[in-house]
This record gives sequence, structure tokens and C-alpha cells, in this order.
Amino acid sequence: MLRVINKAGVARRTPALLNTGVRAFSATTTKKEEIEVFIDGKSVMIEQGSALIQACEKAGADIPRFCYHDRLSVAGNCRMCLVEVERAPKPIASCAYPVMPGMKVKTNTPMVHKAREGVMEFLLYNHPLDCPICDQGGECDLQDQSMRYGSDRGRYNEPRGKRAVEDKNFGPLIKTEMTRCIQCTRCVRFANEVAGAPELGTSGRGNDMQISTYIEKTIESEMSGNVIDLCPVGALTSKPYQMKARPWELKKYETIDVSDAIGSNIRLDTRGVEVMRILPRLNDEINEEWISDKTRFFYDGLRVQRLTAPLVREGDRFVPASWEKALERVSNELSKVEGNSAKAVAGHLADAESMVALKDLMNRVGSENLTIDAPNGSQPLAVNNDFRGNYVLNSSIAGVEEADVVLLVGSNPRHEAPILNTRLRKAYLHNDQDFGIIGEAADLTYEYEHVGQDAKSIEKLLDGSHPFAKRLAEAKRPLILVGSGVVENSKDSEYLLSKVAELADKHKNTVFQEDWNGFNVLQRAASRTAAYEIGFVPSSKEVASTPAKFLYLLNADEVSAADIPKDAFVVYQGHHGDVGAQYADVILPGSAFTEKNATYMNTEGRTQITRAGVNPPAAAREDWKIIRALSELAGKTLPYDDLPSVRARLSEISPALTRYDIVEQPTTSQLGLSTLRKSDAKSSGDVLSSVIKNFYQTDSISRASSTMAKCTKAYVEGKPVDDELERAAA
Repeated sequence: MLRVINKAGVARRTPALLNTGVRAFSATTTKKEEIEVFIDGKSVMIEQGSALIQACEKAGADIPRFCYHDRLSVAGNCRMCLVEVERAPKPIASCAYPVMPGMKVKTNTPMVHKAREGVMEFLLYNHPLDCPICDQGGECDLQDQSMRYGSDRGRYNEPRGKRAVEDKNFGPLIKTEMTRCIQCTRCVRFANEVAGAPELGTSGRGNDMQISTYIEKTIESEMSGNVIDLCPVGALTSKPYQMKARPWELKKYETIDVSDAIGSNIRLDTRGVEVMRILPRLNDEINEEWISDKTRFFYDGLRVQRLTAPLVREGDRFVPASWEKALERVSNELSKVEGNSAKAVAGHLADAESMVALKDLMNRVGSENLTIDAPNGSQPLAVNNDFRGNYVLNSSIAGVEEADVVLLVGSNPRHEAPILNTRLRKAYLHNDQDFGIIGEAADLTYEYEHVGQDAKSIEKLLDGSHPFAKRLAEAKRPLILVGSGVVENSKDSEYLLSKVAELADKHKNTVFQEDWNGFNVLQRAASRTAAYEIGFVPSSKEVASTPAKFLYLLNADEVSAADIPKDAFVVYQGHHGDVGAQYADVILPGSAFTEKNATYMNTEGRTQITRAGVNPPAAAREDWKIIRALSELAGKTLPYDDLPSVRARLSEISPALTRYDIVEQPTTSQLGLSTLRKSDAKSSGDVLSSVIKNFYQTDSISRASSTMAKCTKAYVEGKPVDDELERAAA
């Protein structure tokens, strides 16, 4: 339904989304002609077809609005953005009116001010006066605009009282107070257009209009929390943040997210030593202004199950120890092993600095036995990490929208990278992007052609027997997206990557172009791209098969008992007492991403830095510092003492790790892909099942989060969730 919307009436920030829905001969975005308009006497050049409110913003005029949002379709509900246009009989809603050549607009005349005052009076007509107990207080658009356009007294005197609306149950994340709703429909448009949750809509009309789900159900979307930011009033607020803090009490720090490999730009709001909430930051090249629900709400896991002091196993229990005692015990055990019998495993949340420090330490001990925290991680991986194009998202996160045909191989982007999935949905709706999937069928919020469940299904595309093979051959900009589960989990990784390389070579004229690289690997763990870049992977089968007598787990929590050798000495370094810690002989407490300045490389190869917003708890320390101290006690002192010198070492290994916020396009992609082709690779016939069974609990922080546990209960297990605050209010 949404796919056939008339795009000409949809104002967006990105011109590429204003196309007519008809696929052009060229994939290059057409630049529209600019026209001149006059805003308050100031000349402004703006693209033809833009909304009048965009021209006013470009001229520097402040236009109030409630329903308008430049990433959503135009609704024109609130009428707060009224402006005066020359020769128009009455004020015009600037959000829904396109610019015309020579148009003369006035934004601050007495008529405009009076019209906005009238609109504001109607908005406050039914709005409750509960600002002191509203969580939106201090950052409420209605509050701000009423200070400018509101009256000092109301004329409301109807004996029946103000309108009251029953609150809705939108799940464990969104608190509703629907009496405050002003029917701007931002949440409805976001759910339908971006999140792919069409169950949210409006019912009734006029004074009886309500925002709700059509049937009594929660909003089942990984992006639902963004409606909290979109809501201009206090109708939709954060349930975990309810009654916790006011915005003026919080300190704000800009950092990045590590719950997946997208590297969404976020803002930490802290009070004292506690992270109170996480909000998105604007970055058009990565997450636009959205974040997933896991990114937004898993912060409460940072408060519980934390490792606050070194622990040493004595018998069947852990005993607190000093740093000196714990590190001496580890260094003594490390000195007993030789060569590749010392093994290191890097987990999902490991930062680049700590991986480089641990790799250098292992190398000085004489070990090349380095692995990643994955089922296939202990053997040389099918992806050849000597070529960057073999393990990054070559098309870039924003660039996936430019593809016309997408083939997903063993990937569920809705769970592995929700932000990327919203871009694919946007391209599906506005650019008529076509999809084919090899792997387990799932609801991705857009339609697709299911080629098959197992690895052998790719043969249908190679021999042309499946209808999707024709669409792939006719595509101007095809995109092949291989999920990280294919590389890290699948038994058929070698076979499948070999066939994908063969398919890419078959369509090499369109897959590889001067300004387009259509072969992509989607990573799902924040540490993984940097691990490949650094070389934190098994170097050979001989090295990987060496029995480990000393095992160092760096934030590795996806291990099982079968991965731990019985006679090995195990060291766990991390910030949560999660799965990996229970196998350890010594536990070294590290810092979470909110407590350190650390480097991460996202799935497209973009290097970004986390910023410390709070201090590590008690005796916990930054990860690379722990490894540096251990190296000194072990007599293998690493040649760096501070963060700049560690990053200089990063630059020696790969200059891209210190070129921040830059995506370097690989120049040898075809050569790298050719190394994946293996004629002797065989398929096991297993189904390519999704590697993420529970989106809400994928790492040690989210597994410790009570909010994520509620989401698991509500959305994965389908059980009702009891809310303590609502029960207390009742």
C-alpha cells in the first residue's frame, strides 16, 4: 500500500527520495532545478518541489511545528506552521505548500502571529495542565511554543470538562498518556513508513480521534522507541525512564553504540556515575536520527552484574583479590606456556586498543593462536581477511539505498542491523528496490522473493533456473549482502562464499562499477570489523588446532563448555559476570563502552570513538591498561604507556584505524573476491538459519538488562509483562 504513495507530495531532506517511483535508465540521482523565493525580504535559492517550511529554514526563519518532520511524509495536521504568502487570501500551512518561483513569504507579521495564537489555543483546549508531573517537561515542544504563542488565560468554561482518553498498552518500552496527545500523527507515520509496524494508526474523527493499534496489541518493532523522540508532547514517553530525572539535571556526552556493528551515533545522558538514558544523534551517513530499541534501552544493564574487583578462583568459588595478586597469578601461568598453547579470544564488545594490546602480548609470548568469539572462530575463516573488501559493507550504510536489486544471503538485517533494515525498507518504498533471500524466511518489513533455505539454493541463481536470476541479471546496481552468520556460524561458509564470488563474477560488469561495489558482508558484532582489520583471526589450521593450556577471554561471552579445554588456565577480562566469567580461574574487571575512550570500526569500515561519560565502577580499569600491566609483570613489556601511543600502534597496523569518520573504499575487491572461489567446497545441505534467535539479548550488557528481559518476555516468548509503576498507580 505504502509503496504506491505519490512521492511527488512527500517532502524529504534527500532529493533522491523525491523520484516518481519509475526506475530511470541511469542510477545517478537527478539534481532538481533551483528557484528563487523571498522569505521576509531575503532571497533564497532552493530546489523546486521543496516545501515552503524548508525554504523558511534555509533563510533562517524559525517556523514552529508539531506534525512536520523532514524524514516523514507531510500530514499538515497541526497548522502551527502558518505563514503569510503574498496574494494569498489567508495564512498558508508552510509544511504542505510547495515553493513557487518568485514567491514572497512573511513569517512574522501580526496576522501570522494571531493565526498561530489561535491554533495554540485550540491545542491547549483539551490538553491537561500536568506539566509538573510530565516526563516531557523541560524538553516539550508544546511547552516551548505556548510560552511564545499561548495566552495568559484560557477561555475554556464548558461544564462537561476536558476530553479524557484511555491510555494504551504499547509494550514494556513506551509509556502512554493519551489525554496529552495532540494528534500530530508523527508516531503513526514513523511506524508505517520507517519501522514497518502498520498496526499503529488512528481511529475516530474530530474530537473522538485517537492514536492506537487497530486491535489490542503492542507495537512489535525493533525501532519502536523512536516514537518517544518524535512525540512533541508527553503522550509517548520512555517507560524505563519514567519519573527518573529532569533534562536539566543531566550531563550529556556524545559517543557511539556497540550493541551491533552499525555504530549508531548516540548521546549519553548521565547523572553522577549513572547513565540515565541514551538518545540518538544526527548522522545522515549512518543512523540518520534513529536508533534501535536495544541501543536505546539496554543501558540499565550497565548497573547490574558488574565486575568491580579482580577475582581468583579458590575451589568452587571466587575470592576477591588485589590487582597485584591477580596479575601475578596470570603472569605466572602465562610464563609456563610456550608458543601457540597460549590462546586469546576476542568477544563482541572488545575495542581495537585492547585487541591490539592482547595480540602484541600473545605474539611476544610466541603465540599466533588468536580467535574470534564465534562457532567457526577457532578455525581459519572462509573470508580472506587479507582483503578489506571481503569483510566490510562496501556499498556503505547510506549507499544501500542506491541499489535496485538486493540479494540477502544468510542474513536477517532486521535483527542483525535494524538501522540498515530501515534504509532497505525506505528504498523498497520509494525506489522500488527488489529483494531476494537465500536462508530462513522471516518478516523483514518488506516483500521479497524467497530463493531457498539452504546453501545449495544459490545454484538456482547461477544456472538461471530461478525467476530472481533474471532480475539480478537486468539490475543496474545489484547488491549482494552476505550475513556474518555465513562466515562465523555456517557449516557451508566456504561453499557459500565460493558460490557468491562466482555469482558476483558472473555479473561483474554491474556488481563492480567505477562508483559502485555491490559485494557486501554485514557484520553483527561491534568488534568484528576491527578484529579482521588487526588480524585477530587464526592464521592457519596448524596453529588453530594446537591444544590451549592458557586461554585469555577478552569480553568473550559466546563461549560454551565445549570451547574450554579441561586442563587450561582461563582468564576472563570483561565488565559483566556473564557466560565467559563462569569458566575463568582469574577474572579481571574491565570497562564498558560508556566508561572509556575506545576505538571501534563499524561494518562499513568507518572508524569511530566512544567517549567516557561515567567512571568505571570500583576497581575496574580500561581494558588495554590491564593488558599493558600484565605484560610488564610477565616480562614482555608492551612499548606503549598512554592512549596516544596505543593509537600510534593502531596506525602502524592499519592507518584506517586512526582515520576517524572516513570510509576508505577498497580498490582490490574483485581480486579479494577471487580468492574465495574454491572448486572443492561442498554443501552440507543445512538450512541457513538466523544467527540471532533473540534480538533483545545478544551481549553481556543486554543480557543483564531488566528492560531487555521484559522485551524478551513480551515479544519473543509472547507472555504478558507486569509493570511495577502501573500496578502501584492502580
